[in-house]
Formats: sequence, C-alpha cells, structure tokens
Amino acid sequence: MKFMQSRFAPTIAMVLLAFGVSTTAVAQSEQQKVVDLADKTLNDFVHDPQMTWLRDHIGQAKGIIIASNVVKAGFVFGGSGGRAVLIARNASGNWVGPAFYNLGTASVGFMAGVSVSQVVMLVMTDKGMRSLLATSVKLGPEVGIAAGPVGAAAQQDLISDIVTFSRSKGLYGGLDLTGSAMTVSDDWNRAYYGKPVQPSDILLEAKVRNARADRLLKSAARGAHKPS
Repeated sequence: MKFMQSRFAPTIAMVLLAFGVSTTAVAQSEQQKVVDLADKTLNDFVHDPQMTWLRDHIGQAKGIIIASNVVKAGFVFGGSGGRAVLIARNASGNWVGPAFYNLGTASVGFMAGVSVSQVVMLVMTDKGMRSLLATSVKLGPEVGIAAGPVGAAAQQDLISDIVTFSRSKGLYGGLDLTGSAMTVSDDWNRAYYGKPVQPSDILLEAKVRNARADRLLKSAARGAHKPS
C-alpha cells in the first residue's frame, strides 16, 4: 500500500496542480473579460465626435472609472456582473491598475425609453481619488458627481470630483448616478492579481501588476494625447 501511495503521489500532485492552475485561469478570465470590455468602451468614447469635453479633459484626470454594460433592472450594471474598473495616473504620469469595483444603486434615473449601456467617469480631483480608495463610497453624498457635457455643450465650464458620461446606441445622458455606491470587489482583485490586495496597493503603490491590462492602460494614455 505504501508503495502504491509513493508511486502515484507525483501523479496526484500534478493533477491537483493542473486543476489549481485551470481554476485560477478560469477565475482570471472573468476579470479579463471586464478589462477587455473596458478597453473597448474607453476607445469608443475617445473616438466619439460628441465626446469633445472628455477628450479635452482626460489628460487632466486623476483616474478613469469604466463600466461597459448597464441595464435598467436590479442593481444597474449587468452583462459584466455588476462590475466597474478603475485605473489611475501615478506620480510619474503613467496609468496603472485596474482595480475592480461593484457599482450599484437602488434607484436609477433613466429617461423614458433610454437604456444606458456604456459609462465612463473621469475622476478629476485628489478628493475623488482618495474617496475611491475606501471600502465603499457613495457618489453624490460623499464625493461630488456631475454629468459631463456632450456635443455643442462641450465648451462649458464644469467643476466636480467625478464627471460622468453615458451612452447607448447613439443616445446620450439618461442616467443619474447620484447616490450610487461603489464598493471594492476584494475577491475579483485577489483573483486578478493572485493575492489579496487593496486599491491603494494597485493604484498608489503599484505593488502588483497584470500585464494583460496593458492594452487598457495604453488606450488611456493615447486618449489623453488625442486631439479634439
């Protein structure tokens, strides 16, 4: 019996190791889907001719929150499991992240007949970034939030901690995120980086990095230099 155990122990260990690796890969693939969708969403907004204000100010932003799918029912964000990502500009001016968040609200301000499918928020102040490093923050009551101007209104002055842009099939606006809660998704951050991490570890101290997020970070850097 001991001989059989010793003979098959390496095989069993290899099977368990392979299972562990595949489980990790599956977990990371879920996060990667959200990151890849965020990259597409950001590029859609940056290249949209109506998003002049966003292009003019993304270079001044401290961070960018991206949610790729919004539905009217339930806790607003669907399709990507109620997820949003936050990337940030570090002290060297480079984009880092992402950190994963849950974003939800009990009351969504939809205009009649409008379903918002993409949301990008520019974090314009240090206060806004600091608030997002907490476990949970409410947009509006705890940190200022305003709807970003689009089209001909792009030249207007706007001062807020966070400026939001939303779009669905060519329609703009229709979503009021005041009162929405952003909560850190610890399990998704742990899965994506392979160990327990906090948003400050990801966005401020750069203790972890996932190379598969580089495309999103490069898109943010290009967007910050794209002329209107």
